[in-house]
Amino acid sequence: MLAFLTSIGYESWVLPTLLALPVAAALVIVLHGSASKGEGTGGLDDAAAMFPRRITLFTFLLEFVVSIGLWWVVAPGETGFRAVVDLPWIRTWGIHFALGVDGISVMLVLLTTFIMPLVVLGGWTSVRTKLHAYHALMLILTAGMLGVFMARDLFLFYVMWEVMLVPMYFIVGIWGGARRLYAALKFFIFTMVGSLLMLVAILYLGIKAGDPATGIPNFAFDQIFAAAAQTPQGGITLSWFGIFVPGSTLLFLAFFSAFAVKVPMFPFHTWLPDAHVEAPTAGSVILASIMLKLGTYGFIRLAIPLFPAAAMSPGMRTGIIILAVIGVIYGSLVAMVQPDFKKLVAYSSVAHLGMVMLGLFALTRESVQGAMMVMIGHGLSTGALFLLIGMIYERKHSREIAAYGGIAKVVPVFATLLTIVALSSIGLPGTNGFVSEFLVMVGSFKTYPYMTTISALGVILAAAYLLWALQRIIYNPLDKPDNTHLTDLNWREIGLLIPVLFAILWLGLYPKPVLTRMEGATTSFVRRVEAGASQRAASLPRGIR
Repeated sequence: MLAFLTSIGYESWVLPTLLALPVAAALVIVLHGSASKGEGTGGLDDAAAMFPRRITLFTFLLEFVVSIGLWWVVAPGETGFRAVVDLPWIRTWGIHFALGVDGISVMLVLLTTFIMPLVVLGGWTSVRTKLHAYHALMLILTAGMLGVFMARDLFLFYVMWEVMLVPMYFIVGIWGGARRLYAALKFFIFTMVGSLLMLVAILYLGIKAGDPATGIPNFAFDQIFAAAAQTPQGGITLSWFGIFVPGSTLLFLAFFSAFAVKVPMFPFHTWLPDAHVEAPTAGSVILASIMLKLGTYGFIRLAIPLFPAAAMSPGMRTGIIILAVIGVIYGSLVAMVQPDFKKLVAYSSVAHLGMVMLGLFALTRESVQGAMMVMIGHGLSTGALFLLIGMIYERKHSREIAAYGGIAKVVPVFATLLTIVALSSIGLPGTNGFVSEFLVMVGSFKTYPYMTTISALGVILAAAYLLWALQRIIYNPLDKPDNTHLTDLNWREIGLLIPVLFAILWLGLYPKPVLTRMEGATTSFVRRVEAGASQRAASLPRGIR
């Protein structure tokens, strides 16, 4: 396969194509919407309404087919970047259109292209207004998410980071629930404030990495990493406390502010439940499956390796580990008492992403690989949970757990799929959840045994809140007459969930192909951070070490 891909020059065009396809499709949909002078009725028999659905689905299927070749391009154990593209963009600012993928980013690119066709199918009948605008925004959002995973220029990374913000704001704000405007505005403010601080740090690093003779900045990742390693240890003194904060710590905190909100880490998580609950099904799936991973990816790609001494200083590292473990326990406990099934799953994301942060900052090969597996597995399992919630909501028009009970008797296919997906989210052996959480805990126990032991309580709590929810929704007595008329899943809904179930079982039973492709990049990440932290720790003031 690799020989064939090489013969067609696959690496030279694949990444720009993956970005261009959704943008081109969005333009076609917008032009069609203008020409048709209306969105149609939204029904499945209306040609004007079906056009954007079909174009979007075809584009995402094509994206997935085109991206599959990256599986062979990034070989097992490889540490470098492949499919690299580097073209001048804004010359006066030293900004390049630079793309590339390694063993870490390629898995998230494939996760994105795998999930997006399922998202379109999942919302096929639920969204019936402003269909052209809705699907165009979905396509632009996808280009932004892929751009973050591919970017090899720091300014391009920031542009793609912000490109995602606007489409999701409108998706939640226009097609969301009763409190959609509140949720959309909260999402926008939280993510924008953190991103502005990151922009200041990006500009500083770009100027530092630039050519002093011409004054032209340089935002290329390689130059940025070199400049960050040589950044003078200036800083500020907090006179009230008598503490000196080094410049590298300030820069790390600027990136931390953007990524921690996006993860979201406790206590920066409060936008997430509102956004999940009010978003349409497709918005909830995208948030859970892909967008939350952008924050953890930012830590892996930029924040930690750029400033290893600051990130791995005992005070900073321990503080983040404590927040991660609090997030695991807090998210699980709050999920347990939620009457709304969608909000329950939203809070479970806080717990799962807390496990990712624990694995990253524990900084062992196993824990980092486990963190990556949690990111992938959470994208599959939680995305599938939101799809199933959306499907039953279309029939019942309620997300309240108390509104159901014993529906396994009337919707057995739905009940079976919901049970399998919930068990994978819990971490049942043989599913993706077990492999990922096991790796995180094995690796984290080496460096933070007590914190890891506490976080293991989150696995028990996950079983408690999800199994209890399953009991109340599908396994209690069928005591509500109106539930006897519910219809089971149709072939479209079953068909879109089958690939997710296959991936859940594949990663649970045979994760080796994925682990080996990430191994080189994750091992390189661990070694780079350990080396950078040890080399520069001596330059930090004693109070910061």
